[in-house]
Amino acid sequence: MEPWIIAIFFIGYLCITTEHQIKVDKTISALAMAVICWTLLKVSNIDVMEVMNGVLVPANPADNATAIDKALQHHLAETAEILFFLIGAMTIVEIIDMHRGFEIIKRLIRTQSKVKLLWIIGIIGFFLSAIIDNLTTTIILITILRKLIPDQKERIWYASLIVIAANAGGAWSPIGDVTTTMLWVKGKVTAAKLVEYVFIPSVVCLVVPLLIASFLPVFKGKIDTSNSEEGITYKSSMPVLSIGFIAIIFVPIFKSITHLPPYIGMLFALATMWFISEKLKPISELSPTDKDKFSIHRAMSRIEFSSILFFLGILLAVASLQTIGTLFNFAQTLNQTIPSTNVVILLLGFASAIIDNVPLVAASMGMFQQEIDHGIWHFIAYAAGTGGSLLIIGSAAGVVAMGMEKISFFWYVKNILWIALLGFVLGYLTLVSFEALHVFG
Repeated sequence: MEPWIIAIFFIGYLCITTEHQIKVDKTISALAMAVICWTLLKVSNIDVMEVMNGVLVPANPADNATAIDKALQHHLAETAEILFFLIGAMTIVEIIDMHRGFEIIKRLIRTQSKVKLLWIIGIIGFFLSAIIDNLTTTIILITILRKLIPDQKERIWYASLIVIAANAGGAWSPIGDVTTTMLWVKGKVTAAKLVEYVFIPSVVCLVVPLLIASFLPVFKGKIDTSNSEEGITYKSSMPVLSIGFIAIIFVPIFKSITHLPPYIGMLFALATMWFISEKLKPISELSPTDKDKFSIHRAMSRIEFSSILFFLGILLAVASLQTIGTLFNFAQTLNQTIPSTNVVILLLGFASAIIDNVPLVAASMGMFQQEIDHGIWHFIAYAAGTGGSLLIIGSAAGVVAMGMEKISFFWYVKNILWIALLGFVLGYLTLVSFEALHVFG
């Protein structure tokens, strides 16, 4: 029955990637794929596998049915953490936008050059994702981008480069990506060495795509702002914008202090923003119609809940493969077939464009037993963090961008894949050079 689960997974992914051709929303395919995979797993009573000392063993052979229930609860809890984090971040962004906070940033970015805007957005995304995370960074920058570029066909190019920038920025920071956080928390890397070795390769991973994109026809000329909306900047805009960014940046600090999951900090940030938004609402100065514009419920109604459900389906479907040991076996097969560890990790980076990088990194930590700050962990951090940029469905940032801007899978493959691939490979070769200099220097 395991081959059937794998087959359903790939059929589901095929339906997601061809949603425009088959005219079935990708959220439907993702949810159906997750439900069918877990149903087959439960009905067939397939063994739940776990990694112990680098070996795959049954989790509870005496009572596998209970083990399946616990595995589903475990993965649902992990997925819910990400979804609540995402809902909190998206709501905060909508609150800032409701108060016209992003109009201030729009006015600060004075350039009308498409190329200059590309580099500004790319650099901001790179460093911002290292401070907060690539998911929130993508949401914020695409929201700002909507204020700057009214044409959706032009905007998806910028949004795609934002995904590359956010993923590259998250790879060199211990708090910039879930995978780097995993490696940091599990004692595989230290923050100082991670930055020392992975920062420059991550810069290469971003700069190469930006350089290539700068010569593409779509980024030539000036930005057409004739149809852009010139929103009113309210008195509450600057305080809400400042507090919103402080609240988001406080999330990783909150995690470091309390050791609670990031979504707890994000929910606290949302509660703070909600309270401040209510207090800053100039009720006496607004008509009943305008008062509704400052309603938190209105902000929440603008959240892309279809994207959140799509994310739920994708993660649960991948979790089913992790539960039956498919991902670990895939990684082990690569390791046994290919003698070079560097090539194995490079292929894992390619795999992260299709399969969620979290279980891949989890499997890698079971495969390799090297000491802290060994070069292999730097390779894994870079490959898993930036490999997801190769496909639009390969990272949380990409999935969110796909939902927010309705980016087609095949459009991304045709126009962005080769750009992201060059940056990814050249960045990886840069990291190989750095590690070689460290060993032989």
